[in-house]
Amino acid sequence: MGKALMIQGAGSNVGKSLVVAGLCRAARARGLSVAPFKPQNMSNNAAVTVDGGEIGRAQALQALACDLDPVVDMNPVLLKPETDLGAQVVVQGKRFATVRARDYAGLKPGLMAPVLDSFDRLKSRYDLVIAEGAGSPAEVNLRAGDIANMGFARAANVPVVLVGDIDRGGVIAQMVGTQAVLDPGDEAMIAGFLINKFRGDVSLFDDGYRLIEARTGWRGVGVLPFFADAAKLPAEDALDLPSKGAGTGLNVACLAFSRIANFDDLDPLAQEPGVALRMVRAGEAIPGDTDLVILPGSKSTRGDLAFLRAQGWDVDLAAHLRRGGCVLGICGGYQMLGKVVHDPDGIEGAVGTTPGLGLLDVETRMCADKSLDRVAAVHVASGAAMSGYEIHIGRSEGPDRARPFARIGGEDEGARSADGRVQGSYLHGMFAEDAFRRAFLTGFGAVAGAASYGQVVEDTLDRLATHMERHLDVDGVLAMAR
Repeated sequence: MGKALMIQGAGSNVGKSLVVAGLCRAARARGLSVAPFKPQNMSNNAAVTVDGGEIGRAQALQALACDLDPVVDMNPVLLKPETDLGAQVVVQGKRFATVRARDYAGLKPGLMAPVLDSFDRLKSRYDLVIAEGAGSPAEVNLRAGDIANMGFARAANVPVVLVGDIDRGGVIAQMVGTQAVLDPGDEAMIAGFLINKFRGDVSLFDDGYRLIEARTGWRGVGVLPFFADAAKLPAEDALDLPSKGAGTGLNVACLAFSRIANFDDLDPLAQEPGVALRMVRAGEAIPGDTDLVILPGSKSTRGDLAFLRAQGWDVDLAAHLRRGGCVLGICGGYQMLGKVVHDPDGIEGAVGTTPGLGLLDVETRMCADKSLDRVAAVHVASGAAMSGYEIHIGRSEGPDRARPFARIGGEDEGARSADGRVQGSYLHGMFAEDAFRRAFLTGFGAVAGAASYGQVVEDTLDRLATHMERHLDVDGVLAMAR
């Protein structure tokens, strides 16, 4: 059996995922076989695995840092919020249940068995497993039945390194306060701590760092300066999606739905120098100088259709098309572009039918079976090779399917309007394919950069590992594993 180590945070969004990715790449550089693991994740940004399931996108990036393909064992429990009060529960890659938040606590104890099952499989195959917590162990009101933080760490006997975020302030209280509220048995699992996202002269924090060591008795493994190149890695949270102001290139606006899903589709576009990508958020109008509007994926197509209309974006889209603009819908966004979305079995919520935007002559019917496939395709308009993945429920059919967006193994995929200005596809990840992205942008008269997106991500992971080696005691961190 291999060894294991867990990275937990003194709060949410402290940079745990990035720290794990950097440690994975640093361990790999030492010749170790290493795998990432997150017992429980909550995200609508999912990746399709090689074994036919889905996991959080952050664990797919961490797998890349390990030179591995993602598998379901890397994130055995994934919560995908569908409403403010409920979420779909995915266990070992497959949909398990849809529950209200208040009912999930009763479900958690039964999920420890598959969590430990997946963890043990990874430990048996790799020299090192680096696990990531969720939220914070200081949320002691959620400790009963916990599978995400200390509940897992104690059940699997995995030592913990606690990460604090100095960028948001109050990091001394984060660390000392976490120790103060932890059960003594949970606190004993913490082998060390690090401070993340420091800006400026690190020596100015020397006294604070020593104070944390003295008050907690934990070993400090370093202060990690803010890593600006993190923006070149796939975004884990929709709030992290970048926006660039309008320029002389292609102006692209993406609608930030309330249940936006698989939004890492946008990362390759955001890094193109000839593209100005703007996230249009609630209360904002679609800018009048937009060339292309993207309707992204959604965890709740009918819910986000209502959200779209509440923002007045249906009116904006009509005006955008009158000005000669173009629209691309991806997955749930594609379903919204059609005439109607039927949900006769209440797969996404209440049974019923919701009128679509009517911009494509297709109808969508929701069904229980979920498509989870990694695919290779050909873009019909340009002939460019594409690759991506499908992760959706529902089937879309209608006359505009006679003008497909792409072809997969000889089968038509997606739809286009008669004038070609409205397009829809179920393929996520298409813009990560360099040949397709360049062909797509060229079709709009935009100049695509020469950089390979995949190589940019690889190089950034290497720089992240180097950054961590420079500022942290990486050898000391890895030595804490058992």
